[in-house]
Amino acid sequence: MLFYRIFPAVVAGCAVLMDLQREKVDNGWLLFCTLLSLFTQLWERDAGNFITWICGLLFPVLLLGVLFVFRMLGAGDIKLLSVIGSLIGPVKILKCISYSFLIGAVISAAIMISNGIICQRILYFLHYIHAYFETGKREPYYKCGMPLENFHFTVPIFFSALLYAGGVY
Repeated sequence: MLFYRIFPAVVAGCAVLMDLQREKVDNGWLLFCTLLSLFTQLWERDAGNFITWICGLLFPVLLLGVLFVFRMLGAGDIKLLSVIGSLIGPVKILKCISYSFLIGAVISAAIMISNGIICQRILYFLHYIHAYFETGKREPYYKCGMPLENFHFTVPIFFSALLYAGGVY
């Protein structure tokens, strides 16, 4: 159905606008979209697909939760991927996450190249990993004063949702 192709891009598009304006994705919007996803799943499909809906909703949390723990990915990004997962299912959300990270890597690389900070970021990442294994303390990954500290991951998620809407996966 067309709704299941287009609505993930609409959800992600609105989330991008919220994230860019307020640096936060509204939980009310995500809850509304999750409930709409559940109701359409039960209405148009059948209750037997409820397990698929739950798996699509939970896969992003289970897969990306560790990135949230280390403050490498925001909770809003994971919740947005969960809403999209509830709409497209557990198999396709894995593709959506993969495309999101690939697109995010390309955008990040372009920004790092244009700012001339590739070596600086790689060294910071290696230092971060070393410090964690040495101390065992989980510190936020960001470093104040460095370019690219507030990367809006909703943007690559939106582009990935557009790829889904276009039938790429």
